[in-house]
Amino acid sequence: MKKITGWIVSVALCLSFFGCSPSSKTDGSLNIVCTIFPQYDFVRTLTEGQENVDVTLLLKAGQESHDYDPSSGDIASIHDCDMFIYVGGESDHWLDEILSTTEEENKKILALMDMVDPLEEETVEGMEESEEGHNDLSLEEYDEHVWTSPKNAMEIVRQLAGALVSFPEIDETMLRQKESAYLDALSELDKEIEKTVSEGNKDTIVVADRFPFRYLCEDYGIEYFAAFPGCAASTEPSSATLLFLTDKVKELSLSVVFKIEMSAANIANHIAEETGAKVLTLHSCHNRTVEEEERNETYLSLMEQNVENLKEALK
Repeated sequence: MKKITGWIVSVALCLSFFGCSPSSKTDGSLNIVCTIFPQYDFVRTLTEGQENVDVTLLLKAGQESHDYDPSSGDIASIHDCDMFIYVGGESDHWLDEILSTTEEENKKILALMDMVDPLEEETVEGMEESEEGHNDLSLEEYDEHVWTSPKNAMEIVRQLAGALVSFPEIDETMLRQKESAYLDALSELDKEIEKTVSEGNKDTIVVADRFPFRYLCEDYGIEYFAAFPGCAASTEPSSATLLFLTDKVKELSLSVVFKIEMSAANIANHIAEETGAKVLTLHSCHNRTVEEEERNETYLSLMEQNVENLKEALK
């Protein structure tokens, strides 16, 4: 979410129009706004079947999250909603001024990174170090992609459910039933990944792309090499990085090289040509493509695809 051209003007216009007063909506609905897909999918699953609950996703299908530029309408939605859920890392710095002038008395504002124990960013051997943005890696820089581990997803879902029950529009019995069912499904996903890793003949993957999977790899004991940190601004590797990853695929006899969703896959395709490895997708669930939205792919279904691709990569 580094590309924020024009956001300062949008903020100024919206704040001058709306002021800092609490939401004045009178339609009786519970309005929830989410910045990216994971929390949107968690909330819509928890509130399925609830009347008068509207869940809005700011990031449009097919849009790269790192290029997100909030419109004045997006800012108005944040101001007017009853619950706002964002990631909470440096990529959300565009929200600082908006949230500092938003009346919180009648609104719940939740950050995913506050719900789990965040891990510091890391640069592994062979990875390009970012020269700009929030990947300059200091001791206070944390990896924001907390949802990529189902273990974290379960804790996030619990805390989201706990926040939702405080609203009078929510039928708590129905919500708790949805929460229980969803946690069961996430628990099964967790077990599938653990089994995939424990039964695999290999324990290392190569992601020839950005790497937003720190929590996934940390929680399930997967070693990795990658081209860039998770939110790197650049996706053009040096010849040294390209050679390093190609040699790793050969050295470890890996049959799969990963790219991430919505990637041009140039690096992965080059390595595949040099090594004979297959290019597969490891989905960060940051957002869906237009086609994935049309198929109504969910966090669970995208992660199930990851399980199948990890089985092939680790066999």
